[in-house]
Amino acid sequence: MRVLIVKLSSLGDVVHTMPVVHDIRRAHPDALIDWVVEPGFAPLVRRVQGIRSSIECAQRRWRKGWWKREVRDEWREFRDALRGDRYDAIIDFQGLTKSALVARMARGPTYGLGNRTEGASHEWPARWLVDHAIDVEPRIHALDRARVLASRVLGHEVQGPPQFGLRSQVLDATERTMVFVHGSSREDKLWPEAHWIELGHHVLAGGWRIVLPHAGPVELARAQRIAGAIGPTCEVWPAMDLDTLTDRMGAAHGVIGVDSGLSHIAVALDLPHVQIYNFPTSWRTGPQAAHGHSHQVSIEGQPVPPVAAVWEAWQQVWAQFSEAGQG
Repeated sequence: MRVLIVKLSSLGDVVHTMPVVHDIRRAHPDALIDWVVEPGFAPLVRRVQGIRSSIECAQRRWRKGWWKREVRDEWREFRDALRGDRYDAIIDFQGLTKSALVARMARGPTYGLGNRTEGASHEWPARWLVDHAIDVEPRIHALDRARVLASRVLGHEVQGPPQFGLRSQVLDATERTMVFVHGSSREDKLWPEAHWIELGHHVLAGGWRIVLPHAGPVELARAQRIAGAIGPTCEVWPAMDLDTLTDRMGAAHGVIGVDSGLSHIAVALDLPHVQIYNFPTSWRTGPQAAHGHSHQVSIEGQPVPPVAAVWEAWQQVWAQFSEAGQG
C-alpha cells in the first residue's frame, strides 16, 4: 500500500499528525508512506519512523517569486516528485484549499476532512476538492482528529495511545537540564517574563540547570533578559536549525513551555513536560491523560496560569516520572 500524507504546516500541526504513521504501519506493515510538507518542517518529518520520504512544498516562497525562472524550475521538480508514484490513498489532513489542491495534483484517490472541528482551521472548498470528504466529531483533539481520519480512510481501528515515532540523537547530557520554551508566534500565548524568572529560581533551587531556546531577535532578547535575571546556571542556547534543536531537546530531562511547536515536540519526544495555556484550549492541543501522557500535563489560567500552579504541576510530573524509574 502506498499512502501520501498532506500536512504542510504548522509545526504543532505537523507533530499532531505524526502518530498516524505508526497507526498505518501497524495495520499495514508494508505500507510505503510519503509526506508533503513545507521545507522548514521536512527535517522533522524525516525523523519519523515509518516515513519513506518527504516531499517539500515551498508554496509561500514560490508565491513571492513565481515570475523567477528558478522558482518555476523548483515548482516543476516538486510536481514531478509528487506525481512520481501512484498512491492508494492521498490524505489531506489540513483541510485548507491550498492543501487540497496539492492533494489533487498527486496521482490516486484523495480524501480529506468533510467538516470544520472546533478551534481548527478549515476552508469549505477543501471538501469539494477531494474525491472523498469524511466527517469527524466536531469537538476532538487535533491528534485524535488526524488518527480518526486516517482510520476511516484506510479501514483500521484507532488502538492504544499515540506513538509519534519521532527519533532524536542520543546526546551526552549528565546534568539535569530543564528547557524553558518561552517563545510563540502569538503574543497572547506568552507567559510573563517575571513568571519565568520566579519559576527559574524554584527550578534552580531544585538542583536543575536551565536552558532557553529562541527563534529570531525578539525571542533572543527575551531569553537573555530571563537568563540574566535568573543567574549563571541559566544558559541561552545559540540559534540552531530544527534538526539540531530536536536533538538538544531530546537530551534534556524536562520541559516547561507555552503552547507552541517546540512544546509539542517535547510531547512527541516523551519528555516530562508542563504546557502552559492562557486560554481554556488545552483539550484540543495539549497533552492528555487519555493519550497515555502520565508525565505530561497542561496548566490553564486566565489571564495566565500563576507560577505556583506551574511549579506544583512540574513537581507532580517529575515525581510520577521518577516513580516509574525514569527520573
